[in-house]
Amino acid sequence: MRKVWLNGSALLLSALFLFPVYWMFSTSLKSNSDVLSKDPVLLFTPSFDHYGTASGVDLFWTYVGNSLFVTVGAVLLALTVALAASYAIARMRFRGRRGMLLAVMMAQMAPWEILIIVMYLNARDLEMLNSLLTLTLIYFVMALPFSIWTLRGFIAAVPRDLEEAALIDGCNRTQAFFRVIFPLLAPGLMATSLFGFILAWNEYAMVLVLNKDPDAATLPLWLTQFQTNFGNDWGATMAASSLFTVPVLLVFVFLQRRVTGGLTAGAVKG
Repeated sequence: MRKVWLNGSALLLSALFLFPVYWMFSTSLKSNSDVLSKDPVLLFTPSFDHYGTASGVDLFWTYVGNSLFVTVGAVLLALTVALAASYAIARMRFRGRRGMLLAVMMAQMAPWEILIIVMYLNARDLEMLNSLLTLTLIYFVMALPFSIWTLRGFIAAVPRDLEEAALIDGCNRTQAFFRVIFPLLAPGLMATSLFGFILAWNEYAMVLVLNKDPDAATLPLWLTQFQTNFGNDWGATMAASSLFTVPVLLVFVFLQRRVTGGLTAGAVKG
């Protein structure tokens, strides 16, 4: 009975979480009359017209390229800096180590939206508005605390004996890190990469304020363009949302097992 209750609860929660996703994808395949119908339409003939409308927006591929640039750039920067910082925190003893850990935790909990005005003023004074580099640096800083905290747990979980054996065999500290520790960090790297990817891919407030130029916009702003004189084009909006969501879903499904283990291990070890 305990298994039945647990499995039933899991199925119920899964249905609740998956229903909005199902409704988004199904709405994107409905005709306008079915979308605006007062009664829910469960049986309909699928149509991909809304996807043509969504992808036919001016500068669509520019938005795609900009989103990929800032997302990949922010993730790579965050992983590079987080690897060095987490190794120092986990393996070295230095003055201010506890204060650094506290600062990382506080930065992870900080609501970044309250800093939008400050970031806008700084970017304006530095003439860095409408710049993909500015967005990349901001997303990098937003993803960095979580990356440091997660990777610190993984590095701390690697036995020191392995690293010391590599040092005795003639490796310097850098070689020991890349030959012994780095190969064991795959789950943590995947977890932090996925988190940074989702954060940068979905972020809306910063790009709305900092990048007014359409050529420097990203896909979250593209999602707001499906409005007509008669209201929102919900079919095109749902099609755009589906296209926007598919990359994240595919990456998460592909890395699900490693990402879940990475988040758990990085949270409790060390």
